[in-house]
Amino acid sequence: MTPREIILANLEHRGPTRPGLTFDRGRMDDFLWGGMSASATYTPKRWSEGNREYYDDDWGNVWVRISDGCNGGEIFTPALDDWAKLDTLQLPDWDNPRRYDEMRARFAAPTDQFKVAFIPGWVFATSRYLRKMEVYFVDLIENREEIDALHARVADLLEGVIRCIGASGADAVLFCEDLGVQDRTLMSPAMWRDVLAPHYRRLTAVAHGYGMKVLMHSCGYNWALLDDLAAAGIDCFQFDQPAAYDQPALAEKLKALRVALWAPVDIQQVMPTGDRARIEAEAARMVELYRGFFIAKNYGDLHGIGVEEAWDEWAYQAFLRASKVTV
Repeated sequence: MTPREIILANLEHRGPTRPGLTFDRGRMDDFLWGGMSASATYTPKRWSEGNREYYDDDWGNVWVRISDGCNGGEIFTPALDDWAKLDTLQLPDWDNPRRYDEMRARFAAPTDQFKVAFIPGWVFATSRYLRKMEVYFVDLIENREEIDALHARVADLLEGVIRCIGASGADAVLFCEDLGVQDRTLMSPAMWRDVLAPHYRRLTAVAHGYGMKVLMHSCGYNWALLDDLAAAGIDCFQFDQPAAYDQPALAEKLKALRVALWAPVDIQQVMPTGDRARIEAEAARMVELYRGFFIAKNYGDLHGIGVEEAWDEWAYQAFLRASKVTV
């Protein structure tokens, strides 16, 4: 089977010959990645003050991070700090077809890899950044009319993005939307169904209409939403913290839902231990637990989670051995 066929067989629970493998630093990668080219209307800004680094995004939010910490950050100043600004909020040019020319050319070249395009936002994630998370959660109760209007504008833009990606020849789209904390979801399933499910169904339907799969990254413990997310059209969950779950139960759940798992060895409970035997055993266990619907990966920000490259390599080699792959 080609890498593309292997990924599709795992996503569709069709008896793949091995798990998918997606590792960086020149290692085995069944994915061919694509993304938007730079904007012609926005130039990123980044500056430092002491041990803090600040940067903006194309929505107008300002972010802050510890300079020698993880790659990500938190919202410092949200673009939509007053609802009076909603009508004049400038949307980024994510749906400009010219920003997909390079992706289209990349995906048009001969390849046997599975072509994945990254979407730089989703409805909940984008909206909570624009308002700042603690304010956004109050808005869900106090300012529902404004929240619905904001969600609709974001979803309209994302639909345009998905259509551009679909026209570029991608096999799948990946978006990131963290829905959980360590032991529960950030909102109740009932609220998620009321506020966000219609947007998920709309956007996944557009992607599926182009024949693309929908891959979702989400941190935290999302057990209470897994059935709803699958019903809304998610084809694969990308969980960096699979050990947050009862993994045998998660495997049974995903098997029943016919949804795949794309995950590294857990980045909180296992990888940072530096315990080679534990890391290798966990990689092997994951291959067995999720066999038939599993894609193994590494975590991209090792420094941010206190993991050395050697530890990451232990996991990679253990995944290869358990998958019976020789490179």
